[in-house]
Amino acid sequence: MTKADVIFKENISKILNEGVWSEQARPKYKNGQTANSKYITGSFAEYDLSKGEFPITTLRPIPIKSAIKEIFWIYQDQSNDLSLLNDKYKVTYWNDWEVGQTDTIGQRYGAIVKKHDIINKLLKQLEENPWNRRNVISLWDYEAFDASEGLLPCAFQTMFDVRRVDGEIYLDATLTQRSNDMLVAHHINAMQYVALQMMIAKHFGWKLGKFFYFINNLHIYDNQFDNAEELLRREPTDCQPRLILNVPDGTDFFAMKPEDFELVDYDSVKPQLKFDLAI
Repeated sequence: MTKADVIFKENISKILNEGVWSEQARPKYKNGQTANSKYITGSFAEYDLSKGEFPITTLRPIPIKSAIKEIFWIYQDQSNDLSLLNDKYKVTYWNDWEVGQTDTIGQRYGAIVKKHDIINKLLKQLEENPWNRRNVISLWDYEAFDASEGLLPCAFQTMFDVRRVDGEIYLDATLTQRSNDMLVAHHINAMQYVALQMMIAKHFGWKLGKFFYFINNLHIYDNQFDNAEELLRREPTDCQPRLILNVPDGTDFFAMKPEDFELVDYDSVKPQLKFDLAI
């Protein structure tokens, strides 16, 4: 059983047993019904990537390839263009959040990265002084929210710090989410931001350190309770998954590609579960 499996089961049990019901819920299911949920607040997890602790469950298959492609769309392409996501990466799950007939998700995510030139600024200040305490990616932009409709970013803030241990520099990362769908998106979001952390570490030739994961509102939708019980019944597989970025140290951030990533020693419990998403 991986550390992620332990945390996954603990969170599911806590939400089902101690969670409270959402009120005035915004999301809807595709049939138009209100998507209510049970939730807890203030969920935190820590993974030491340098010791092989990766935030991916074995209790169901996690589509890590699509998740990593989304990170490239946001932080390399710096785009909110759905046609680019569909055509270049063959990822379509964001299409349900298209704003009007714009073929975009509004001024969100990659559009904010581009607007503020976030990645170039982040890499520049890490190069000039890795020990500075201002390495923050923030996608929370009220001006952009007022300018267009669209889903407000769930994973909205990432922070980076370095540590020198026995002469080696380790890069740590902290991901903060305002909201997270425990059964569907939890490990997708965690693993894709570990991938971003790996890209920045490779850019500088640093080692992977720790990944800290804070979620303000962690929830399970009311149409997922059967799946939640099924996940609690499942026994995890005996594997230790690792994500590998197959590029040399010092490779430029913008030269990396999704196919450079490889998930090894990952054996998940099947069959996959079906989830009707809340939009």
